[in-house]
Amino acid sequence: MRNLISLLSGSLFGAGLLISGMTDTTKVQGWLDIFGNWDPTLAFVMGGAIVPMMIAWRLVPDRKPLSGGNFPTMVQHELDRRLIIGSVMFGMGWGLAGLCPGPAIASLTYGGTGGVVFLISMLAGMYAAPAVGAKLDRTVNAT
Repeated sequence: MRNLISLLSGSLFGAGLLISGMTDTTKVQGWLDIFGNWDPTLAFVMGGAIVPMMIAWRLVPDRKPLSGGNFPTMVQHELDRRLIIGSVMFGMGWGLAGLCPGPAIASLTYGGTGGVVFLISMLAGMYAAPAVGAKLDRTVNAT
């Protein structure tokens, strides 16, 4: 049952990304181009995700998932070097490619090499991140 719910949820999420235009790199780059030909429509997509999630986080403490187990707890992180560097790198990749992980995976369903190149690059970055983070930690701790 859990796998079926996961499949249905992932399919709905992917369809939502396609319908909303989040897999259209020119639309995403238009959203980021605030000094040029700015396209504000993705604000509605973000609001459509953020508002229900804010409500869900308020309702979660008193509920259990239908498929069993527990909902994850909301983690409070402080701003640290890793979070800031990771956020900057994510934003640069999003701005350059016009894709982030979810839409990149959804874009694989309709072909094109851009999504494949992005996905390979993203996986390489995920593979390299622990080693780069450890090296940064050693460099900072050595000074």
